[in-house]
Amino acid sequence: MKYDTIIIGGGLSGLVCGISLAKRGSKCVIVSAGQNALNFSSGTFGLLSRLPDGRQITSPLEAIGELDENHPYRIIGEDKISEYAGMTAGFFEECGIKLHGNNDANGYVVTPTGDYKPAWLAMEDITIFPEKQEKIGEKVLVVNFKGYLDFNSAFVANAFEKSGSSCRMETVSLEATERLRRNPTEMRAVNIARVLDNESVLSEFAEAVKKLIKDEDVVVLPAVFGLNNAASLDILKNNIGVKTLFVGTMPPSIPGVRTQMLLKRAFEGAGGTFLMGDEVTGGEISGHRVLNVKTVNLGEVMLEADNFVLSSGNFFSKGLIASPEKVYEPVFDLDVDYLKDRSLWYDQDFFRKQDYMGFGVKVDSSLHALKGGDAIDNLYVTGSILAGTNQLYEGCGAGVAIFSAFYVADSISGKKEN
Repeated sequence: MKYDTIIIGGGLSGLVCGISLAKRGSKCVIVSAGQNALNFSSGTFGLLSRLPDGRQITSPLEAIGELDENHPYRIIGEDKISEYAGMTAGFFEECGIKLHGNNDANGYVVTPTGDYKPAWLAMEDITIFPEKQEKIGEKVLVVNFKGYLDFNSAFVANAFEKSGSSCRMETVSLEATERLRRNPTEMRAVNIARVLDNESVLSEFAEAVKKLIKDEDVVVLPAVFGLNNAASLDILKNNIGVKTLFVGTMPPSIPGVRTQMLLKRAFEGAGGTFLMGDEVTGGEISGHRVLNVKTVNLGEVMLEADNFVLSSGNFFSKGLIASPEKVYEPVFDLDVDYLKDRSLWYDQDFFRKQDYMGFGVKVDSSLHALKGGDAIDNLYVTGSILAGTNQLYEGCGAGVAIFSAFYVADSISGKKEN
């Protein structure tokens, strides 16, 4: 089977690249093994919150020039990063995903553990604050579902109390959610969200919350609403009647799951082909070009294309594999930047910088993959598998995923036009 572009990986970066290309008339296919990091996201997008030396960043676009030259942002270029940052919210809105935040400055979101985390943009069901520990109201009611353990009301309430608000905690028990509690494994965000997609159940929940309100001016809820679309958020806000904010839960993430579904829908709507539950196992390279790739499900049927994009993710998605002796890329055996001394890969303090998260595939100035030191002319790399950045530590994972996808789509489209 022949395509213009084959994208390996159906996460954020692969989908953004695929949509960008498909909208320009390119015949694209995405090969996706299954779940990706979007399903575990916090509902926020980070551009850059910390430099490699540990300095905190409030204006990410202004700090790009301080990054190392091999950082993906520096390879793409400051002007392009600024351009892509300005495009991001509009791109996602065309896909049915509303984002909010300040394009030029980081805001803050409250995490499920009650900490404040920097964020560039957030999905509409995650509240983003311009300032850290901003006071959200005089009196706050934090409401959870009875038996739901992935949203800790006490942690969230403690965060808002540190900001000067007086907080009270309550739980809601609905017949529909009580049925989930009969099996502990069913009381998870996705299952709750499926139940609440029923309009009558959603209205019942809103009425239950209204009855709990005494003199509070703010209600805080877990972000488990709107699995298939975000209309539930407005319905809740209107029915509850007081200022209503949403805080992310422990994974899985409903905003993330919905985003993945809507991006996939947008890709297929633009004419793309999405091969779900399949995995690329290898590729044939001749000279400096990839000729084809092989997948598990298609057996001996090879997928051919003019261009290939590796968006397979980092260790989490098995885009990189660590053995006792080395770190390697399993599809094409590309050049990987990693520390040879295994004892330096990690810090025993879980909360400190973990150097293995900075390992990745080496690329040239056009994000072409390197193999044996040479660029592969029609193989591009995007997203968390890129070398040159510790995306978790620097808080730039979503930015790298989105901007590298835009950059590669522009490069492929420009090459086709020429």
